Amino acid sequence: MAYTFKMKKRVEFSETDMAGIVHFSNFFRYMEMTEHAFFRSLGYSVHAEIDGVNYGWPRVSVSCDYRKPVRFEDELEIELLIVEKKAKAIEYRFVLRQVLADSNPIVAIGTIVTVCVAMDGEDGMKSMPIPEALASLIEAAPAEVLRGGML
Repeated sequence: MAYTFKMKKRVEFSETDMAGIVHFSNFFRYMEMTEHAFFRSLGYSVHAEIDGVNYGWPRVSVSCDYRKPVRFEDELEIELLIVEKKAKAIEYRFVLRQVLADSNPIVAIGTIVTVCVAMDGEDGMKSMPIPEALASLIEAAPAEVLRGGML
């Protein structure tokens, strides 16, 4: 079962602001891109059909604490950790590190809490248990791993 996933991302010029650093809002995009890649690594998508039900994952809470500026052409490693998996929700922690030859300093730590919902075209969304086929592939990270991600 998976509780962590990592991917790398190079900062694009369009992601920077007038000061030449990554605009704060892009950190949320990086976290979401990593979540999507995590689902794909498990053979699923964040918007797919399982057993005849279309499901999605709206956010109910997001946050990001910034520690160091990131600039154009910097390479980031984004680590996703499962903090908690409930029957209908997942809490992720994202640790964003700058990839350097001599170290990988943390530049930001973010969280996303998302709920599994059935998508109904006419009535909107209704929360539902995470499909067992997917839930069986995901577990919460051990406490010592989560403590390590807060450095």
